[in-house]
Amino acid sequence: MPTPPDAASRDGSRFASIAAAITCVAVVGIGLSLTIPLLSIEMARMGASSTLIGVNTAVAGLAAILTVPFVPRLAARLGVLPLLVGAIVLGALCLVAFKLLQGIAWWFVLRFVFSTSLGALFVLSEFWINAAAPPERRGLVMGIYATVLALGFAVGPTLLAVLGTQGPAPYLGGAGLFLVALVPLLLARGLSPVIGHGASRPFHAYLRLAPAATAAALVYGAVETGGFAILPLYGLRLGYDAETAAGLVSALALGNVMFQIPFGWLADRVDRRLVLLMAGLGGALGSSLIPMASASFPALLVLLFLWGGIAGTLYTVGLAHLGATVRGRELAGANAAFVVLYNVGLMLGPPIIGGGMDLAPPQGFAYSLCLLFLGYAAVVALRLVQRPTDEAPANDKP
Repeated sequence: MPTPPDAASRDGSRFASIAAAITCVAVVGIGLSLTIPLLSIEMARMGASSTLIGVNTAVAGLAAILTVPFVPRLAARLGVLPLLVGAIVLGALCLVAFKLLQGIAWWFVLRFVFSTSLGALFVLSEFWINAAAPPERRGLVMGIYATVLALGFAVGPTLLAVLGTQGPAPYLGGAGLFLVALVPLLLARGLSPVIGHGASRPFHAYLRLAPAATAAALVYGAVETGGFAILPLYGLRLGYDAETAAGLVSALALGNVMFQIPFGWLADRVDRRLVLLMAGLGGALGSSLIPMASASFPALLVLLFLWGGIAGTLYTVGLAHLGATVRGRELAGANAAFVVLYNVGLMLGPPIIGGGMDLAPPQGFAYSLCLLFLGYAAVVALRLVQRPTDEAPANDKP
């Protein structure tokens, strides 16, 4: 039976809207992944210590935590599209300013402003995608989004190798990529969602409303950053050289890319909390097997690939679950809470996982990851017991 013209038009507009938001954030992901290592290398050339570089990088998480809660209210006043455009332009200007203002003190200010623009960008892009996604395909759409974003982050370091790390080229290249992200947004300028005015829930209310989704952001932020930061050190403790240890991270990242769409598809067919519980228990099991697999490099690579894929689905399915649980005007506030908790995880993960490895070297790395996943699985299991049918995919229906 042919699709009615009005329905076909709506589907086409919805597809164009989602594609615009995903393309925008993917292009920014390329620019961001190009600049993060660039800034660390440049600070080292300035004579900054590793500690100072780490503190400067941590400012990114602090900026998001302090400013992201205000994004939905600002977007309601200015509009989603104008604020997105402003955030992208501000991010591009900051990248140019990093090259022009060669001073450590200036770079702390610029990092804060740059990260503020990124926080607004990701909150509004994810709100846009979640709001435009068909309820019955929300998991798949978020899986495609996460996959494209991960691929964008993989492209950035490759571009850095081409552009080099000296001179204005990498800074201008990163800024140019940010500005290219304006193109899909402007082409879809009539399709952006609207955030209604009115009082929104306080931050902690979203934690009670969708604990399985918001806790997924917290745990994923901790696991992703802590895992990526500490895994090379774990490889060195096992006796591998620096290049081989870095290769462990590649296995983790590849699994993250490959698993997003299949788990997103699965999350559209069963209660998303069950998928999140599966990810939590699978992450705990994979972590517990790392010490055993560490005796064989091929076995460790395969395990990290599988474990990284399962762990990465926390963010994707968590976002889809959030969109099913919170709708309308409040979705933007819920997305802001999600991003804030992700950034809290970014700040907590490295010291927790690194501290675990110091307490029980080297396998404390795996044990601390296992505890994080078990804690999350307990939250989801408790939610399933408290509300056996609430927040299931059927609730996506208006």
